[in-house]
Amino acid sequence: MARSGRRTRRPRPPANPSPNVPDTSKEAPLELFGTIKQVFPSTTFAVELENGHTVLAHIAGRLRRHRIKLLLGDRVELEMSPYDLTKARIVYRYRAGEARRPH
Repeated sequence: MARSGRRTRRPRPPANPSPNVPDTSKEAPLELFGTIKQVFPSTTFAVELENGHTVLAHIAGRLRRHRIKLLLGDRVELEMSPYDLTKARIVYRYRAGEARRPH
């Protein structure tokens, strides 16, 4: 029996062969704590980390969307790329007297 001119495609293998194995191509960000020491234009801040280093940080989109205001002296939680240790992203602002969030 002859087939018509139509070809059938083989099913493609899944993109991630084992879904329980995490993707290791992207490194996890470093999570740090600090205090805002200086405010720059365009929502950029100089943040002093607990270890004494100062980094340049910008506000994460979630904080922008909810219009969270940041002032001098606020304690903040930062995410930092392991590739550039001079820049960071502010992901959380602690209220006065608030304990650290559990991770």
